Amino acid sequence: MAEIRSVGVVGGGQMGSGIAQLVAVNGLEVWLHDSDSTALSKAHQSISSTIQSLVSKGRLTKEKGAEAVRNLKYTSSLEDFGSVDIVIEAIVESEEVKKKLFTRLDSIVKESAILASNTSSISITRLASATSRPSQVIGMHFMNPPPIMKLVEIIRGANTSDDTFNATKCLAERLGKKIVCSQDFSGFIVNRILMPMINEAFHALYTGVATKEDIDAGMKLGTNHPMGPLELADHIGLDVCLSIMKVLHAGLGDSKYAPCPLLVQYVDAGRLGRKKGVGVYKYSKM
Repeated sequence: MAEIRSVGVVGGGQMGSGIAQLVAVNGLEVWLHDSDSTALSKAHQSISSTIQSLVSKGRLTKEKGAEAVRNLKYTSSLEDFGSVDIVIEAIVESEEVKKKLFTRLDSIVKESAILASNTSSISITRLASATSRPSQVIGMHFMNPPPIMKLVEIIRGANTSDDTFNATKCLAERLGKKIVCSQDFSGFIVNRILMPMINEAFHALYTGVATKEDIDAGMKLGTNHPMGPLELADHIGLDVCLSIMKVLHAGLGDSKYAPCPLLVQYVDAGRLGRKKGVGVYKYSKM
């Protein structure tokens, strides 16, 4: 099993930039790609600022901070991924879009490279089918935000090889993460359990069981959750929650996974959560 030394990350949003930062801080070379130059510039600024903050707070030495900055490269061309050992995609939660990306990456990266998806719900086996290397495709689901959350969920597709699994597991452990392994079923472990809870919280709000504040307070104070389900949904993004519920509903074929009409309505209205300034709650602009 070859050691992973160079990583490509696709997607300059919160997840992708967080993964890229995490990789760079842990001593690996990383290319961060986004086709949107504005998003890439924002990611560059955000990561640089965060690393500087870690150094100023003494959580990272000046030398390690400088090394992390050197490790990071930014690109709007996937062709720069030609020599990386693994690519982790962190783009929109759409099977069609991810498949198109994997097909393209399959023709760019070297023969030995692993293609990993940060998908939170979509079948790894189906994503792998878009490539000529299904044995080298795997799910590597980071929690948000990646530099802070301790968990990485690893998902093997039907054809994922032991070498691919072991290399991915070693990478996650090098990044300081704890690993859980899931079979390739819709939603895997975390979202198979979490998203129905969030959906049920929307049903409770939709049917007038309680106010949003009391629903969240009940779960925080009554079950020791650090964040209420509606607050968490805003943090994740209501569009992401809806996409995952649709995957669960389609993949598992049970009506209990049908998205709450209120969740659908909020997404239709553009109330996507913190990233838009309004979701279940309203947020002041940062």
